[in-house]
Amino acid sequence: MDPRTAYVHVPFCAHHCGYCDFAVTAGQDHLIELYLEAVGAELAGLREPRPVESLFIGGGTPTHLSADQLRRLIETVTRWLPPGRGAGREFSIEANPDSLTEEKTAVMAALGVNRVSVGVQSFRPESLAALDRRHAPEHIGRAVDAVRKHIPVVSFDLIFGAPGSTIEGWRADLDAALAFDPQHVSTYGLTYEKGTPLWKRQTRGLVEAVPEDTELAMYEHAMDRLAAAGFEHYEISNFARPGYRCRHNERYWANDAYYGFGVGAARYVNGSRELNVRDTKLYIRKALGGEDVTFQRETLEPRARAFETLATQLRRADGIDRVPFRAQTGFDLDALAPVALALFRDHGIVTDDGHRVRLTRRGKCVADAAVAELLKESDGLVD
Repeated sequence: MDPRTAYVHVPFCAHHCGYCDFAVTAGQDHLIELYLEAVGAELAGLREPRPVESLFIGGGTPTHLSADQLRRLIETVTRWLPPGRGAGREFSIEANPDSLTEEKTAVMAALGVNRVSVGVQSFRPESLAALDRRHAPEHIGRAVDAVRKHIPVVSFDLIFGAPGSTIEGWRADLDAALAFDPQHVSTYGLTYEKGTPLWKRQTRGLVEAVPEDTELAMYEHAMDRLAAAGFEHYEISNFARPGYRCRHNERYWANDAYYGFGVGAARYVNGSRELNVRDTKLYIRKALGGEDVTFQRETLEPRARAFETLATQLRRADGIDRVPFRAQTGFDLDALAPVALALFRDHGIVTDDGHRVRLTRRGKCVADAAVAELLKESDGLVD
């Protein structure tokens, strides 16, 4: 089946934040017009419009584009990726608080965008500075006001564990976020991605990571505080009010197929995973020259694909249902990973009612280690 969801990447930013490892282009706005043409050329490779049920434009900073550039981008994207039949589709776009204006949100709303994910990260100047963010706390309220005049759903991205941060500061961040009454909140522990400026500063001893027990306390506080505010914890890092889960990302966590377009974009189509080139100038040259923009391609064997599905679905509050899992992968869950599943049950990492396997609260706190155990069994490295 054709994918029912699609992602389009916009790499342009006013500034490249020190912790960011995404395909980002800062200080090269003269490339935007050519990039819009290049994305159109890549989309034209579909040969005919492909309806999708969810569409996500991310970055980078899509709202770094002007209102007219946003209009042209969205019109091009929706020409090739129109809404699917049935219930209204989810159409999301990422935004930074300092680049979001009412003019831009009006354009987005008129062209079908119904969900905005705002890269808040923190409400405290000291954490924003530690994260190398350029927006100020006062930009956040103005951005939310601009969205709500035209678009119904607001999601906040927050980062905990910034250098120098404390549990008290994280509590204040969550309280500040809830005061805006967003329908969705994503909370991410800061990672020091190799090669980023933040990672380089850490290796030189210029910044120090928050202690692991403090970071764990921050995560557990997020679980408790957001649950008390009426949010469901439906994925490791994501919380939503009832009816406002991100359907687009749920496709990823189900390990369903998806399209991906733009520099650095990933896609999963017909059992093959592909990744586009990460250099914006190279992407433009290849796309406008009619060349393949794919940098990397991999087709997993059925067993490896089943383990991948197990690992992604385990992140969900809904967990892994044995019957759909077998239908999707062709493998029986218990025969696929008996050692890891037994270990998880014995250590209280999962609950298992015979039909569905779900992470416990403890399991959510050690999810990365659980996935590592699954990969060991996938590679045949367990007794």
